[in-house]
Amino acid sequence: MATFTEPQILLLDEHTAALDPARAELVTRLTQAIVEELKLTTLMVTHNMEQAIRLGNRLIMMDGGRIILDFNEERKSDLTTERLLGEFERISGHKLADDRVVLG
Repeated sequence: MATFTEPQILLLDEHTAALDPARAELVTRLTQAIVEELKLTTLMVTHNMEQAIRLGNRLIMMDGGRIILDFNEERKSDLTTERLLGEFERISGHKLADDRVVLG
């Protein structure tokens, strides 16, 4: 529905968070198709690290309202969830609480 007005940017805030895995994957594939077809700039907020690594061409992590990690397409090419969480812990000085992250 958000694309009916032909936006210049699409904002997705945890758009698959309340869905079961099969529906979340379906919504993700549909979203990807729409974004590619309409050539939309998209900002996706997610706690799903695997999804962020797989889908984003730039990955930014924040802690306490500050950007602490910023991976461009080239830097994230060999990035794994484990490495990403390790970098987060190293820079922030603490681990992500279980209730703050969902791993794919």
